[in-house]
Amino acid sequence: MSDLTQFLRRDLPASIVVFLIAIPLSLGIAAASGAPLLAGLVAAVVGGIVAGALGGAPLQVSGPAAGLTVIVAGTVADFGFAGTAAIVAVAGLVQIALGASRLGRAALALSPAVVHGMLAGIGLVIALSQIHVMLGGSPQSSAWRNLIDLPGQIVAHHGAAALLGVLTVAILVLWPRLVRFSLLPAALVAVVSMTALAAAMNADVDRVRLPGEPLTGLIRPAWPDAPLREITIAVLTIAIVASVESLLSAVAVDRLHDGPRADLNRELVGQGVANTASGLLGGLPVTGVIVRSSTNVAAGARTRASAIMHGLWIAAFVLLFTDLLETIPMAVLAAVLIVVGLRLVDLGQIRTYARHRELPTYLITALGVVLTDLLTGVALGMISAAVMILWRLTRSEIRRVERAPGAWLVTIHGTLSFVESARLSRELGALPPGADVDVELHLDYLDHGAFETIRDWRSGYERAGGTVTVREVHDSWFHQATSGRLGDGKRTPRLVGSWSRWQDMDQQRRGAMEAGIAEFERSVAPMVRPHLADLARDGQSPQQLFITCADSRVVPNLITASGPGDLFCVRNIGNIVPPHTAGDTSVGAAVEYAVDILGVTTITVCGHSGCGAVRALINDAARPGSALGDWLANSGVRFSDPGDEERCCTDNVVQQLTNLRTHPTVRAAEAAGRLRLTGMYFDLAEARMYEVDPILGDPYPVAVEPAA
Repeated sequence: MSDLTQFLRRDLPASIVVFLIAIPLSLGIAAASGAPLLAGLVAAVVGGIVAGALGGAPLQVSGPAAGLTVIVAGTVADFGFAGTAAIVAVAGLVQIALGASRLGRAALALSPAVVHGMLAGIGLVIALSQIHVMLGGSPQSSAWRNLIDLPGQIVAHHGAAALLGVLTVAILVLWPRLVRFSLLPAALVAVVSMTALAAAMNADVDRVRLPGEPLTGLIRPAWPDAPLREITIAVLTIAIVASVESLLSAVAVDRLHDGPRADLNRELVGQGVANTASGLLGGLPVTGVIVRSSTNVAAGARTRASAIMHGLWIAAFVLLFTDLLETIPMAVLAAVLIVVGLRLVDLGQIRTYARHRELPTYLITALGVVLTDLLTGVALGMISAAVMILWRLTRSEIRRVERAPGAWLVTIHGTLSFVESARLSRELGALPPGADVDVELHLDYLDHGAFETIRDWRSGYERAGGTVTVREVHDSWFHQATSGRLGDGKRTPRLVGSWSRWQDMDQQRRGAMEAGIAEFERSVAPMVRPHLADLARDGQSPQQLFITCADSRVVPNLITASGPGDLFCVRNIGNIVPPHTAGDTSVGAAVEYAVDILGVTTITVCGHSGCGAVRALINDAARPGSALGDWLANSGVRFSDPGDEERCCTDNVVQQLTNLRTHPTVRAAEAAGRLRLTGMYFDLAEARMYEVDPILGDPYPVAVEPAA
């Protein structure tokens, strides 16, 4: 496809879709920030053209962002808008310096739980202020005052503004559910339809006000008449928050497409130039915006031309159709901002942080932003994140289980340091004397103080007539300490490491496969040869049919700790099970063989994080008519939240379980009670398996029974 053809077929239509979203959002963000409405449109134009042309994330779309609304509103209140414009211009210079210093990735060192908690808090602040505007009133000075005055506002205002606002919210919520795919975004439909309704009703409501001559209405920046310290804090706040939000958005956009990856340092420079230009022209701060960027990708954009063109469309519209914009009711824009703000409180992220035990950091940050101010909330979040890290670094899980009379198993997980020595002594001291004790260590780290606690207890316990066996899983901290080598460097065991982890000259001499086979025959074959000989004689009788993705990072026997003869595996692109009526018999044949011939009692469908097939389904990236496109069409999956990749992976698992039940063999065996279907989700980064709720699609840790 030529560049011109790609532009006409992909980038041009995508730019129009993003332009239609950007107009109402830019106006609403400016209104919520207490800035001139034209400032929001200026930022949208500059973000599209300048950041689009110079940035390092080609498919990212920049403009005024809801995440900066609270900061900008405070800056405008303290310095006036002319002063705010000057601060934005200087903040852009700071971003340019950060990008030129190649510190782009350093901004991502901030805990995502703090960043997303900050955005959630900002979203709540926006919603609490704009609901007053939607009802026809005025927002108060703080989120707390907005919350206290909300009941009175609701009781006192039931006019046309409230009606238009409520209907706008209804359209924004229902439109994406009723219309699965449309070039008309929900925000545009809501704003246009409610503006038309207001005109038909001849409603007496506040409307958008813009200068009659937009070019003469631009506000020139002026250096604030304020202490340098306060100006410096405002500059650094806008620069850092805008940088973090842009870089996080760029990373998120990379997950939505298969094109070139973002150059984060170049993106930071591009955002800085855009902010300097926006400030000098009297515009709001500019950041990369995930809502517009994800829409850009979903609409088919392939190059940065889409982002640039969307900025040109906005500029043309503002210059030619100012009168049309001034018919929009402010209550409608406030309703758009309410929905945008509440969507910053992402339930999928809350579930993720709950699973990762980072929810306290998220909640402390969000509530801190709402109840105090943005900087205090972020500071509280960073303090809580540091406390959580320190707590984890000194925390271990100790369990005692009596496996049989006189036989005990003690398992210790996590980090074992001298801080835990007192608790460790209590737990070990509670074991009855004279028993046979297995101590199983699953440790990330063992310091010398904790080692001595275990060693001294074992010595005393064995002198009293008991027996103690210390076994280590994954690492050998205890045995290294016993031999005087605690802290020695370790390498990944060859049984679990990839070729690249343990090969050096072997790979250069013979190649990875040959070296791996040689290693298997040398160290692994002697251990498994008797078991394989039995299987060769008696045949296979696996307990499970395991259907998973062909992704090279997913190793079924490794993640299930299974061996030869345990799993009957089917691997394909996207762990897809075509329905019985799809005409594809490859997976169906394996299912029939496993159920009817081998007699498996469980079929497990296992998805995983970062699945390329799921990403292709989200982005509709597979070419129709191609082998890959035809195969992915068999999935039948409908995603509940295309913006949450983890949720899309679990949605796919649930759909494949549904597809499995279309096969007569499966239905008959399940009805007879001979077969159970389960869904699993493997998180690559965590190296952890989750079970998938077959109805809700929620992943939760696999329940493990104590060892017998």
